[in-house]
Amino acid sequence: MERPLDHYVTHKHPTVIEWLGRHPRWTFHFTPTSSSWLNPVEEFFAILTKRQLKRGVFKGVVDLQAAINRCVSEHNQTPKPFAWTADPNKVIAAANRRRQVLDSIR
Repeated sequence: MERPLDHYVTHKHPTVIEWLGRHPRWTFHFTPTSSSWLNPVEEFFAILTKRQLKRGVFKGVVDLQAAINRCVSEHNQTPKPFAWTADPNKVIAAANRRRQVLDSIR
């Protein structure tokens, strides 16, 4: 099974690497740095932020958790699969342009 991941340090921890060695059926694919939009869970976090958290007033952690749980519950009432419609060739070209710009300023 393949899983896209960001570059969070826990994804590269020696324990995780050892586990992957014992489970060859699993493959991690790391999304490029500064490309969170490639990770579907980031899209959900954007929805959560826009619908529930932005401009929200929370009296404490319990209140914040309740707001998050409400948003997830409402979202799950009409779930839709994530459908990424971007043209892969355009995405790769944009990533290459970004890399060239970054390399030119280093």
